[in-house]
Amino acid sequence: MQCHEVDYEIFGSDMQIVEIVLDSGESVVAEAGSMNYMEEGIRFEARMGDGSVPNDGFFGKIFKAGKRMLSGESLFMTHFTNDAPLEQRVAFAAPYPGKIIAIDMNKIGGSLTCQKDSFLCAALGTEVTMAFTQRLGTGFFGGEGFILQQLRGDGMAFVHAGGTVIKKKLAGETLRVDTGCIVAFTGSIDYNIERAGNLKSMVLGGEGLFLATLRGHGTVLLQSLPFSRLADRVLAHAPSAGGSSVGEGSVIGGLGDLFGDR
Repeated sequence: MQCHEVDYEIFGSDMQIVEIVLDSGESVVAEAGSMNYMEEGIRFEARMGDGSVPNDGFFGKIFKAGKRMLSGESLFMTHFTNDAPLEQRVAFAAPYPGKIIAIDMNKIGGSLTCQKDSFLCAALGTEVTMAFTQRLGTGFFGGEGFILQQLRGDGMAFVHAGGTVIKKKLAGETLRVDTGCIVAFTGSIDYNIERAGNLKSMVLGGEGLFLATLRGHGTVLLQSLPFSRLADRVLAHAPSAGGSSVGEGSVIGGLGDLFGDR
């Protein structure tokens, strides 16, 4: 496997953009809708599959696209290619506040397992496929952690994490994590779902019924603010969804509601 060699630069602190520099003929693949801007010499095309196998054939592409649909992702991926004789740039934006993480797949053994919503873009030649965990219990109780994406290649890949990113290196230890807080982990990490303590802790603890357990040797990337947690808080305080307004309990908030009703 030989991925295209791309240069990049990441801009911003909380709402980041990664700008990919493509030499003539180089390409990058990305999730649909993640592109922010591109220069004139860039051609983009929605294709079925990641393009990691050029002569994959129609049925091979259909099979890979079907697996992407099962993971809740778009049937197509967007391919951006530099048709100009000089280098051109294309940029991709993070979908919500957090960090963009650049990963050199060649330095981590060529394989990365990540949350299905965390993948942003990668150099052409990177295989992006669905990865089921080995245990059936993970599928029933893992929630966000059940359907994972597997990235394989030897080039640059970019994933997105919400909030602050924490890198944990495991040397045989065990780490217990909220399933939504996992961003990615290397191929040597074993992943499972276990019960979150006793019945009282499961019901009243507020941490969910089950936790992810990571064991082995490798690197784990965690996020402090999963999108699902952010969305739950927003919906809980949205008046249209039955939540309470931000200005509850204040005179100014009450006056704002009176004027808003007119």
